[in-house]
Amino acid sequence: MDGTTATPAPTTRDADLVERLGRLSTTSLVDASPALRVLPHAIRPLVPGRPFVGRVVTATANRDLMSVIHALREAEPGDVLVVDAGGDDRAVAGELFCTEAQRRGLAALVIHGRCRDSATLARLSMPVWATGVAPNAYAATALPVTGEGLLLDGIHVEAGELVVGDDDGLVTGSADEFAAAVERAEAIEAREKGLQARLLSGESLFDVMNYDEHLAALREGRPGGLAFG
Repeated sequence: MDGTTATPAPTTRDADLVERLGRLSTTSLVDASPALRVLPHAIRPLVPGRPFVGRVVTATANRDLMSVIHALREAEPGDVLVVDAGGDDRAVAGELFCTEAQRRGLAALVIHGRCRDSATLARLSMPVWATGVAPNAYAATALPVTGEGLLLDGIHVEAGELVVGDDDGLVTGSADEFAAAVERAEAIEAREKGLQARLLSGESLFDVMNYDEHLAALREGRPGGLAFG
């Protein structure tokens, strides 16, 4: 048995949700919901400025390439392949795997581990995220394990969940968790853009923030509450 499990198919509601999430920042989403999980900060984009959102497909590499190859074959357009490399001394994807991922229409490739051929990967239109690069790769000799939950530095990632990525990081959660957060995140983003416009027009940050009241409450031993508006 190779450990492969099926990934739930996306629904029409999920497609609408993905469209809304694609217009939001990760900062607004995590401010809107503590239920959403932030993936390890060590995973960074090879090229900044390429936000994405998609459904998670998982590969448990176990320091081998077979799981990545198998997950690529299973992945659908719009999916995000999330790989737990299982080690940090070699790469689990390079120009051929990532080019195939782009050809298949994946939204992104996210590796908790290393990639290689970084100059070529940087020229792809598909975002590639990793903890680093290495010139050497693992062998391809183990039975593949895909579709299983991952534990990345203590953060759970499940196949079929959604993941949103931008230059600030990666946020994951179930479709229900994102659906519960999206309206509040949209309101947060609209409010903060309005506040930034006021600052750019000349108003002070302290004109739109209750800093004095909050500081006074803290000095008096009360919890206070920093607010903008």
